[in-house]
Amino acid sequence: MPINPELFLAFCLASALLILVPGPVVTLVVATSLKSGTRTGLLAVVGASLGNAVLIIGAAVGITTVMAVLADLSYVVRYLGAAYLIWLGVREWRARAAPGDGDLPEGMKPRRAAAVIGQGFLIGVTNPKAILFYIAFFPQFLDNSLPATPQMLAMVPAFLLIAAILDGGYAVLAGRVRRHMVDPVMARIRHRITGTLLIGTGIALAFTRR
Repeated sequence: MPINPELFLAFCLASALLILVPGPVVTLVVATSLKSGTRTGLLAVVGASLGNAVLIIGAAVGITTVMAVLADLSYVVRYLGAAYLIWLGVREWRARAAPGDGDLPEGMKPRRAAAVIGQGFLIGVTNPKAILFYIAFFPQFLDNSLPATPQMLAMVPAFLLIAAILDGGYAVLAGRVRRHMVDPVMARIRHRITGTLLIGTGIALAFTRR
C-alpha cells in the first residue's frame, strides 16, 4: 500500500495526542466507568468510536459540504447533549448510596446499553475538537505525490483503532478505581465524582466555540 511512512507515523502520533488530552469523550467514558463499571464504560467507547467513524470517514472522502453542515448542526445537537449531561450530573450528585450500591453487577439491560452507546455516539459526533482536527489537519498528513485513496484506507482504520484502544484504557482504569469505592461512604463520593465529571463535560460542550 503506497503511503508515506513518516507522515503516517506523524498522523498516528497526532491522533494519539488528540485522544489522550482530556475532552468530552474522555470525561464521559471515565464518568460512565466510575458510575457503572468497566463494561459500561466500554459501551460508551463503542458509541464514541461510531461517532468518530462518521466524522473521519466524512473527512477522508472529502465531503466538505456535509462536514460543514454537520459542524453547523452540532451547535444545536451540542446544546441538547450538554443539557442532558448536566441533568445526569445533577441527578448523580443527588443520588444516595444504598447498601451494596458499589456491589451492583456491571451488566446492563439492552435498553440501558443502547442508551449509553447512543450517548457516546452523540458526544463523539459533536465533539468540536474532533471536527476541527478532521477538517483542518487531516489533509495535512496526505502525501500529494501519492494516490490519496490508499493513504486514507490506512489512516482511517489506524485512527479508529488508536481511539478505541486509548479510550478503552480510560474506561478500564476508571473501572478499577471504582472497585475501591464499594462501601456506602465511598459510593457517595463516587456519585459526586461522576456527577462532577458529567456536569463538567456538559458545561465544556455548551461553551466550546467552533
